[in-house]
Amino acid sequence: MTERLLQLLKRGTSAVMVVKEAEEQLKEAGFEELHFSNTWGLTEGGKYYMKHHDTTLLAFTVAAHTAFKEGFRIAAAHTDFPCLRIKPNPDVVTNGYAQVNVEVYGGAILNTWLDRPLSISGRMAVKSDDVMHPKMHYISIEKPLMTIPNLAIHMNREVNKGVELNKQTDMLPIAGLLEEEFNEKHAFLNFLAKEEGVKAEDILDYELWVYCMQEPVALGMKEEFLLSPRLDNLTSVQALLTGLIEGKQKHGINVIALFDHEEIGSRTKQGAGSMLLLDVLEKICDSFGKTIAQTKECLYESFLLSVDVAHGLHPNKVGKMDITNKPVLGRGLCIKEASSQSYATDCEAIAIVEQICQKAGVSYQKFVNRSDMPGGGTLGSIASSILPIRTVDVGVPLLAMHSAVETMGRKDMESLTGLVKEYFSI
Repeated sequence: MTERLLQLLKRGTSAVMVVKEAEEQLKEAGFEELHFSNTWGLTEGGKYYMKHHDTTLLAFTVAAHTAFKEGFRIAAAHTDFPCLRIKPNPDVVTNGYAQVNVEVYGGAILNTWLDRPLSISGRMAVKSDDVMHPKMHYISIEKPLMTIPNLAIHMNREVNKGVELNKQTDMLPIAGLLEEEFNEKHAFLNFLAKEEGVKAEDILDYELWVYCMQEPVALGMKEEFLLSPRLDNLTSVQALLTGLIEGKQKHGINVIALFDHEEIGSRTKQGAGSMLLLDVLEKICDSFGKTIAQTKECLYESFLLSVDVAHGLHPNKVGKMDITNKPVLGRGLCIKEASSQSYATDCEAIAIVEQICQKAGVSYQKFVNRSDMPGGGTLGSIASSILPIRTVDVGVPLLAMHSAVETMGRKDMESLTGLVKEYFSI
């Protein structure tokens, strides 16, 4: 389990690459790829997956003796994370420095991206003979390519009192030095074209992301912690993959949905706010000859685990946590509750999850925000507004959520994976 997570953290450098790594794990486990535009000839005992716009993936297993009356058992996570996105016309030339024009994606803690080795990942569309099908290139450059340097303290004596970074002017990475400034106005695009073996003028568009290259490391006196980029939310992605592949399914249909765009609200064609999950579930029912009425009955008996990270207690900032609910790293996964429904909160559904944890011997804690400090949200409430079924938000607690590098307790990954495996086995 640890090796799988470390591999995903290293290779999952953008949502595209997260889906590619998930696909590799599923193929290795014998899953068959489906396409939504085709008729699905599903069979009992089958294992299937489908990709959606390269950055979202759904996978499901059908029990050997399928009974639809129990409904679907669903778990969802997201493939994206806060980072920097490279804009069109990316080249910026500043007094002999080659820089790249970027925008901030999601709620990144900006100063944590300074003075780090950075590189790029994503996909690129190149001119083709078929205008409706440009040639797609999938890119993950695995070498340090750029950095965003801090300003020296001698030039900013007040830096330790706090500095607000401007997203447009302060976050431009340095990618190189130009020997002839006026002849290298397209240095980054030319570099990209050379890397991919194409002509710069044939590059039509791209979705390229700047990612932090720091390697995941175990730390602590007993190596209790894992320090790594992208723990939010690749911990959940890996728990879902492992749970689906290794769960001892007895009946029904188990489903995982790995959605893109959670960090920017989920309301996109490949986000949890789309009709995608509902459409896939209905297509599964249709493949097994279920009527519309039978499909509705099945859907409304279903259950959704929304799996995303939670806030762990920061030992230097104890006052930021709720006064009676203080999850500590290493003491188990978190069940997340919010009366605002930013986390899907339903006492009956939460009780079900607690009983699953207890049955599996899994440690868990409760997380609630301080009453005077609104927190973030997850895809759970958004997805359940389209598919109105019992939903619970769970995930491992983190320190420094949305930093370029985050910290988790290693035992908590075992707890989360144990919950998902048991959920897909009962």
